Amino acid sequence: MRVKWREMERKILGIKLADRVKCSEIRKRTQIQDIVDLVAKQKWKWAGHVARLKDNRWTLRVTEWQPRNGKRSRGRQARRWRDDIVKTKGNTWSRDARDREEWKRDTEGYILQWMDRAS
Repeated sequence: MRVKWREMERKILGIKLADRVKCSEIRKRTQIQDIVDLVAKQKWKWAGHVARLKDNRWTLRVTEWQPRNGKRSRGRQARRWRDDIVKTKGNTWSRDARDREEWKRDTEGYILQWMDRAS
């Protein structure tokens, strides 16, 4: 995904691969935010929003839902939406997210971890 994204940015600026311009320089020139960074930031913000919901909305219920029998099927497990958040903050992430300031401070660490996995 990133390769195609960089290719489009180079096309916009008229830069060829042979010009050997760094990706960070291309991003500075185009002033386009990295899509992986943007997606990770939005996911983190949404997780914080969902965790702070007070009433019993479906978004919170779906996030916290556990299968009735408590088991998942055999083989490699499909990653759930919250698995990335749990990996960063642990199982207490929904409690931690209620403190907005702490949640905002942890944003950068989550994004860096998420970007490493997406590379």
